[in-house]
Amino acid sequence: MRPPAGLTQAARDAWAVVMPTECSGCGMPDRALCGPCLAALAPRVHSSERSGVLVWSALDYSGVARRVLGAFKDGGRTDAAGALAGPLRAAVAAALARVPEGAGVQVVTVPSSRRAWRIRGYHPVELLLGHAGLRATRLLRTVGETQDQVGLGSSERGRNRTGSLVARRSLLGVRVLVVDDILTTGATVLEVRRAVLAAGGEVVGVATLAETRRRFPVTARSSKTD
Repeated sequence: MRPPAGLTQAARDAWAVVMPTECSGCGMPDRALCGPCLAALAPRVHSSERSGVLVWSALDYSGVARRVLGAFKDGGRTDAAGALAGPLRAAVAAALARVPEGAGVQVVTVPSSRRAWRIRGYHPVELLLGHAGLRATRLLRTVGETQDQVGLGSSERGRNRTGSLVARRSLLGVRVLVVDDILTTGATVLEVRRAVLAAGGEVVGVATLAETRRRFPVTARSSKTD
């Protein structure tokens, strides 16, 4: 459990005795996120292109970011949501800044499968958006169940995702910014685009918290975001 905001260092030490925890980035005791790991989550927004879609991501999905995100998504460490929300907000802002006449763009997330919802009890990206002061519009829904993407290759991920999403209504004239937490092969993002296009909408860009940058070339780079 994360200590309340505004506590002094002494108060945080006392809190750690009553409610022991450890850093989800490195395992250091007594802190939900230690100073060095928190600093490692400072956003450095990059853009890349995936199958014709411009993607803006705040973090490299490796090291501290990978461990904290894994703990947040699959370890129940929602105490990291506040620290992860800032980088995601920076990626969303960068993506919207590149959209001509950005007003009217709706933020859309990838809906969780029923199985994922039963296991977690929360939607990771929507939780982060809430901490960032943003809100997604629920335009898509899942169709059936998909296999867990972990361990699947690029082509397998594509087959696993294809046809798994549909729009809840006609999206004719609707412009969409897709927001997700982690971008690896891009199969999920491509499925969102397919579902949006099938309903008559337009995907103007993608913003993600983290991406696997080592596997894909970076096409643009911004300065470090505070």
